Amino acid sequence: MASDEQTELLREMRDLLLIMAEPALAERDKRLRAALTEVVGKNRSKARAVLAMDGSRSQSAIHKEGGIDQGNLSRLVKALRNKSLLVGNDKNPKLAITVPSNFFEGGEN
Repeated sequence: MASDEQTELLREMRDLLLIMAEPALAERDKRLRAALTEVVGKNRSKARAVLAMDGSRSQSAIHKEGGIDQGNLSRLVKALRNKSLLVGNDKNPKLAITVPSNFFEGGEN
């Protein structure tokens, strides 16, 4: 049980550090974030799909969870790859930069 509590505490600390580091991360990743905004546009299903790209989900899982058409998801992954916005393989896409969960809601881009 103590291990679970420590893990949860570490997750909370990580989340707080990410909040504190967000302005510095935004500045560092300005060019890539602009490219991400360009690829996703104002499309909500693309935005949900991108936020789900953490490397732990397959394209199939992202398609099912996010409600994005499989063909559109495949084209999105290809566009992100072409802009150097993905790391790893395309089967389990992972965004190369971190963005806050409200990134696509405006103002944070």
